[in-house]
Amino acid sequence: EFARFNTTGCLDGHPKLANFFQPDLEHALRRELTCHSQIMLVPQTELLGFRETDTGVDAELQLADGERRVVSTNYLIGADGASSKVRELLGLGFQGSTYTEDWLIVDARQSRKAIDHIEFICDPKRPTPHMPAPDGRERWEFMLQSGETREQMLNPDKIRELLAPWAAADEVTIERSAIYRFHARVVERFQKGRVFLVGDAAHITPPFVGQGLCAGLRDAANLGWKLAWVLKCRAAPSILESYDTERRPHAADMIQLATRMGKLIMPSSKLNAIFIHGLLRLLRVVPAIKRWIDELKFKPQNRFHQGLFVAGPSASALQRGSNFPQALLRHGDGRQLWSDDVLGEQLTLVGFGVDPHSLVDVASLENWKAAGGHCIQICYRGQTLHRGIGTNVWEDVSGAFMPAVAADGWLALVRPDRTLISEGSASVAGKLIAETLALLGAVTAISGC
Repeated sequence: EFARFNTTGCLDGHPKLANFFQPDLEHALRRELTCHSQIMLVPQTELLGFRETDTGVDAELQLADGERRVVSTNYLIGADGASSKVRELLGLGFQGSTYTEDWLIVDARQSRKAIDHIEFICDPKRPTPHMPAPDGRERWEFMLQSGETREQMLNPDKIRELLAPWAAADEVTIERSAIYRFHARVVERFQKGRVFLVGDAAHITPPFVGQGLCAGLRDAANLGWKLAWVLKCRAAPSILESYDTERRPHAADMIQLATRMGKLIMPSSKLNAIFIHGLLRLLRVVPAIKRWIDELKFKPQNRFHQGLFVAGPSASALQRGSNFPQALLRHGDGRQLWSDDVLGEQLTLVGFGVDPHSLVDVASLENWKAAGGHCIQICYRGQTLHRGIGTNVWEDVSGAFMPAVAADGWLALVRPDRTLISEGSASVAGKLIAETLALLGAVTAISGC
């Protein structure tokens, strides 16, 4: 063992590391679609081409029965995977590299007890990541050796031979097996005019840090609310340019991390393995470096250096352009919710120990509401919840917010995707709202609708 990563404990109320079974998530997303009558799901439809106009995009589609139809839309989002037709039609470069090795992926259920950790067996002959998954599943990833063919590796007997060090043939049921070739690529731009790229259409990453689909979810969270605000005339179209500014650097950083992790997991020779793994083992003798490695401090944080937030230093533990923390809150009526649920799908002005309604004039509050904003107050644990004008007053149950994040009398402005726009003392409440509205171009956008 040359390295061990500590993934125990919680972050923002959730485990630091959580595995899920992707087909289950996809089924859940499809079920959710049926709850929204304004969404039309049209399977087996091919995009033939599109043309951007001054007011939108005309997309030519071929339906399952062969009929061709032109759909006019305000914006077009290419979420069409690594071989994206949208990206191809945009003429955007997909920069990066492709691994020369193929990998066999095996998902299986077992009758014995599954492992409770992720292990990377970094044998240069056959590197093998191995991890648990929900509902008694496990996953193995085997790198193909020189001369091994896809047909040979997908043979059930060969798969059971590979699994033999972990489980006997009668202990596992193979659910899925497939051959993949890993890529490390990111598109040169996530947006071109009225067309956007998300998920694998914008970036594909080796699986070694488990961030492929996670990156796509971050794309959707970042772009989705901005499009909604523009279409509802709550913000100017110029805010959409921040999607590329915010998401592309972080996606590229995560791909670089996965690539570096790949070099640890699959050294090219026994000599390379001795050097790389020996060096890492030696570095862990130094306590500070050991903590940096073991506590995953090298993982890029989802914090923006440029984008749709008010730039400047923070005078609290909050960081502008980073995620607003999550913790349990309790209402005066006894309800207990995560702060993410309390914030909802809105812009939020959060007052710590102070009611934001009492700090700004009526006109500013009206402008804030027109831009899709609301206010909440978070109080110290045990503090009475009947303070202030607003009824949206919540107690900090765990003490995670006050005073750990902000002092009594502090304010924070939070985007619907939980990114911190700005923060400051109660005395500058009006200024914080004015800066945020100017950032959104809200006044201009609303008056022009």
